[in-house]
Amino acid sequence: MAITNFADLLGEARLQPDAQRLLFVFTRAELPDNPTAEQRRNFEQGVGGVLTPVLCVDKAPEELSDMAALVAESKETGIEWDILFVGALSGRGGEAPSAEQAEAQLERMVESLKMGSVDQFLALDRQGEAVQIG
Repeated sequence: MAITNFADLLGEARLQPDAQRLLFVFTRAELPDNPTAEQRRNFEQGVGGVLTPVLCVDKAPEELSDMAALVAESKETGIEWDILFVGALSGRGGEAPSAEQAEAQLERMVESLKMGSVDQFLALDRQGEAVQIG
């Protein structure tokens, strides 16, 4: 099944035979360091920029109801974001992934995103719709 939105993601995660942890890295669009005049103009028109990780969290699918609830929870942090990147971590043998495993994977996700490697993650906008980055 192609995942095209947050609801699809939750549905698929809940169907998996092994316990899942969904890994979320919230990013904010920013101007690159030392932007050109063209980059600045484009950014002001809502085009371009770089996506900078600003917040990370992991959750079991059962802890989530919908995208609106996740957005509301993220607002409580006071951190603004534009695009959400999602990864998943599967448990084994009936055991859910540990907090340490989730934390390590989140750190790898953040580093990948900082390097511009976004293709391996699902990207969602604030409405929970999948978006293409690149």
